[in-house]
Amino acid sequence: MQEAVLTSPFELRLSDGGLIRGDIRVTAAGGSRPAVLIAHGFKGFKDWGFFPYAAEQLARAGFYTITFNFSRNGVSGSQEFDELGKFGLNTYSREQADLERVIAALIRKELPHQEKADPKRLGLIGHSRGGGNALLFAAEHPLVRAAVSWNGIARANLFEAAFEEEARREGVAFTPNARTGQQMPIRKEFFEDLDANAERFDIPARLASLRIPVLLIQGDQDSPRLLEAFRILKDAAQNGTSLLLEGAGHTFGTVHPFAGTTASLESGLEATIEFLRQKI
Repeated sequence: MQEAVLTSPFELRLSDGGLIRGDIRVTAAGGSRPAVLIAHGFKGFKDWGFFPYAAEQLARAGFYTITFNFSRNGVSGSQEFDELGKFGLNTYSREQADLERVIAALIRKELPHQEKADPKRLGLIGHSRGGGNALLFAAEHPLVRAAVSWNGIARANLFEAAFEEEARREGVAFTPNARTGQQMPIRKEFFEDLDANAERFDIPARLASLRIPVLLIQGDQDSPRLLEAFRILKDAAQNGTSLLLEGAGHTFGTVHPFAGTTASLESGLEATIEFLRQKI
């Protein structure tokens, strides 16, 4: 019989009026354990598809697991994009600050079941754009002891030149959400933030500077752009381990709403759990 997982929500208010909503998953048995934070990607959220399931499996494997919504990801307390105005205000600087706020709450013991977490044994996992954010954050925060990128990006700016030009010229451009049909705004401030932080958000360069263990997991049926990103990240990683999952797409064969696990997801989770057990 599988051990029960306790799931407890939390909220962190930000000085700029933003709000980070998250969940802690941990088993009741045992004492202090390593903490693992999972960062979602672009057009993602903490309750998308496989994230709750993955967090439960990590909790059962002996980790204090944190999932959360970036404060400008466009999702309130629901499982749909109902705050598109906020989505349009998102930047990498904002997402990095959100990560810092969640880790600060962990260190300050502001999160549920905090007695079960050892913040000195901290690992980061990120999916897609979240993978890029995890690597960037780890490069600036020595507290992080290991990082995992699931189908992660190698370039912070994945937009086409024409889209970027429109956003800069008009103040905003719109990208479609294939699942919901919504037109999602990207404001010019997103690109201005990249201009102001070109070196800071150079993902391969920051990865090359990392001396902590890094695991790169990539599905071989993902987009050509992300397969190229995997090759770039592998070349950059000084302490990297890589895994190419045969037959796996960008979300490891899962959908939203979650309809059950897949062999690809189980393989990715098994590799992630074994890596984190050894490294943090």
